Amino acid sequence: MKTILSRSLLLAALALGCTQAFAQPAGFVRRQGTGFTLDGKPYRYIGANYWYGGLLATQGEAGKARLVKELDFLKKQGVTNLRVMVGAEGLSHGYQYRVLQPLQTEPGKFDENIARGLDYLLAELDKRQMKAVLHFTNTWEWSGGLSQYLEWNGYPNQPLPKDPDFNWNKFQQYIAQFYTCEPCKQQVAGYIRYVLGRTNTLTKKPYVQDPAIMAWEIINEPRPMTAAATPAFETWMQQTASLVKSLDKNHLLTTGSEGDIATDNNMAVYERVHADPNIDYLTIHIWPKNWGWFRDTATAKGMPAVIARATAYVDKHAAEAQKLGKPLVIEEFGLPRDGQVFTLAASTTLRDEYYNALFGMMKQHPIIAGYNFWAFGGSARPVPGQVFWKAGDAYMGDPGGEEQGLNSVFDVDKSTWAVIGKYLKTIK
Repeated sequence: MKTILSRSLLLAALALGCTQAFAQPAGFVRRQGTGFTLDGKPYRYIGANYWYGGLLATQGEAGKARLVKELDFLKKQGVTNLRVMVGAEGLSHGYQYRVLQPLQTEPGKFDENIARGLDYLLAELDKRQMKAVLHFTNTWEWSGGLSQYLEWNGYPNQPLPKDPDFNWNKFQQYIAQFYTCEPCKQQVAGYIRYVLGRTNTLTKKPYVQDPAIMAWEIINEPRPMTAAATPAFETWMQQTASLVKSLDKNHLLTTGSEGDIATDNNMAVYERVHADPNIDYLTIHIWPKNWGWFRDTATAKGMPAVIARATAYVDKHAAEAQKLGKPLVIEEFGLPRDGQVFTLAASTTLRDEYYNALFGMMKQHPIIAGYNFWAFGGSARPVPGQVFWKAGDAYMGDPGGEEQGLNSVFDVDKSTWAVIGKYLKTIK
């Protein structure tokens, strides 16, 4: 009787186009053409980068209290999408400003306390109907990243930022070796399998079945680093995308890319990586100071050029997204406080102007489905008289090797929150 009934239901479902009998689980963000949907309704957002969010709950009750307070604050502002680091890797190379709480302590060994911190964050997001975009690893050394895998596998002499003799070309050459390091790539694959095989200890939901997660990202700011490494880079990105999708059918997947600046303005590489059917949407980052669009304290003088170049960069990648028929997310962008002053006493007039220009482009380019500004600093505060992060300091939006307070948007930055709120109203 059960067999006959099941077959009848199956035939009925097929006749109806399977739309009801095989409905996807509720609460997951989906891609539909060049946009996102959530439970059948359009989903667009202005979110924040909150890379350290999974680490706060590892810092005892005070850390949990800070996390809860900050999530409540963000929810009240209407910011309900957060881009977060899954976890840092290792401690073996001597970069003094790196994250000191690695999830992966050694190849294939994971710190359960750190993993439970991410569990806690996801559980709290779920309570508030907020979403996380989670990136697995990092091109940059401040969280371990690709250089940690290289060092674990015997690649010596890593050039480290802040070293007196640091050389960018040597750094690129060093990182490019990752894409032909088979044990390195296998260890990243093992890390991904560990994360996607995890069940949240608080909610009892497997990560692959958790609607608090919007999407996975392969890596923060993927770069081949050298032209010679580009074919191996593209192959690794494709293989990793295939691995993630083979393990998780519910969540979106993207790259974490800055855009074509990551490939020396070679849009063909960017296009091929994002044309992969396993990649659901495109990402770009925009960093006017890091990219030399203005110099140090000359932000005001350089603002017309900053706005023009940022607009052109968005235009170019919006056209690429349209060509590929996938949404675009501007998932990192920041600007220092006025006068390059890092204390909260400094105004944010120029940053607000910059944010206003970028958020305003969503009307011109409906293919822009979301933003994540860099970055939420929450209730943390820069330490007076201290520029860079030290062990024991509160985490904020600026990683340890950047001036603390440089790009962070704090909970008291009222003018910036007013700009964000203005555009959130237009999205709704």
